[in-house]
Amino acid sequence: MTTYPGGVKEFWVYTGLRVVLFVAALAVVFSAWLLIAGEANILASVVIAFLVSGIGSYFLLERQRQALAQHVEARASRATTKFDEMKTKEDVD
Repeated sequence: MTTYPGGVKEFWVYTGLRVVLFVAALAVVFSAWLLIAGEANILASVVIAFLVSGIGSYFLLERQRQALAQHVEARASRATTKFDEMKTKEDVD
């Protein structure tokens, strides 16, 4: 099993909240469609829920998205530094 320095907690938190937001939006859209029309279009409900959850996550999950972005940026910076060190070491040999 591969272990990552610092873990991947931010990824799982953000992804989990996105999934929960999508499921909640789908439940609301599907229920509203059933109440209003008597029968629901599943594909249209999924598309509308996807759009609603995407817009909602932009506003509601900003803090989690920033934490994930900072984690990814720090990891990329460490990888770049390590790559540069290895490149410098190869140039010396």
